[in-house]
Amino acid sequence: MRILTVTSLWPNAAQPNHGIFVENRMARVHATGRAEVTVIAPVPWFPSRAPVFGPYAAFAAVPDREERGGIRIEHPRYATIPKVGMRVQPILYHAALARRARRLIAEEGPFDLIDAHYFYPDGVAAARLADELGLPLTITARGTDINLIPRASAAAKRAILAAAARADASITVCEALRAEMIALGAAGKRIHALRNGVDLDAFHPPTRDREALRAALDVPPGDMLVVSVGGLVERKGHHLTVEAALDRPDVQLRIAGAGPAEASLRERIAAADAGERIRLVGPLPHAALADFYGAADLSVLASSREGWANVLLESMACGTPVVATDAWGTPEVVAVPEAGRLVARDAASIGAGIDALLAAPPDRAATRAYAERFSWDDTVRGVIDLFETVVSEHAAGEAARA
Repeated sequence: MRILTVTSLWPNAAQPNHGIFVENRMARVHATGRAEVTVIAPVPWFPSRAPVFGPYAAFAAVPDREERGGIRIEHPRYATIPKVGMRVQPILYHAALARRARRLIAEEGPFDLIDAHYFYPDGVAAARLADELGLPLTITARGTDINLIPRASAAAKRAILAAAARADASITVCEALRAEMIALGAAGKRIHALRNGVDLDAFHPPTRDREALRAALDVPPGDMLVVSVGGLVERKGHHLTVEAALDRPDVQLRIAGAGPAEASLRERIAAADAGERIRLVGPLPHAALADFYGAADLSVLASSREGWANVLLESMACGTPVVATDAWGTPEVVAVPEAGRLVARDAASIGAGIDALLAAPPDRAATRAYAERFSWDDTVRGVIDLFETVVSEHAAGEAARA
């Protein structure tokens, strides 16, 4: 099968960690040999790479075309109006997407299936393209496209449901998102929950001495190390994790990530004179995360909403249990004691979870063994089987109409 994957969530030369969870799935689908994946990952147009423009400058630095792991990735630009252009975003996205898709078809031949990731604007634009090209369509719901955007915009909700109705099948990364799609009005029989997996080769217990890893993070001997990984945005709840750590003088906290909340987090840490214990280490390369998790006694994810949080399984695969807020798909990941603790989303509950897990930590080998139940193999098999069914049923329908 020739699969055209459509998503704005894909790593690129300027943003190497952007959307890596989508690449993790589709690169494995491509590697099976049962599907050939080509990616169109549109990028918002921006005129300057000057650092003064912050994250917007990265858009200008993304190449028009690149290859990663044998997969061709196209990055057409589309116009976007920050904060006020949500209603027209799928239209502008589709214009760039359609031009590039037709060029690819002219160069390399037709596709068998369009596979979109994230419902808005990606899935909405992909649904229109699928109509124009007469192709079957799958759309994967990832999280905020279902549990946030439909609540924020009635127009977006209507567009999402129309795209779900057009899709031959929808995929969610957890059962909680599947249930929410059904609650929104999508047809449950066409929605398939296929969870993310974890790269067990990349994420593993430390091969170096843990004390050396902790020393590299400037953790004093005898102190407990808590880590948190994720964008510095309110939704990830780092401010709550910081508050929990402030009340625990024997806990060192290291937060990896970047984002608009960085200044406020630094101000809070400085106001508490806690800069020696609580530090923002910036975004880490994906390859460096295994040692970061492996050095820690536990990791924290204090999100208000998640689809399937890869950071949880990545931490567990390194033998490090988690304290995670009880939100959306997270209970499907933190489902046994050796995985860690589920807590309410407030600083006191997060702190209590940290105390409980530090007082009675699970065996790190048991935590790793639990993560091993979530390899990518079953998910990739399920995705390809679904693709083949959709393509076969579409072909049969076309033959019947003919």
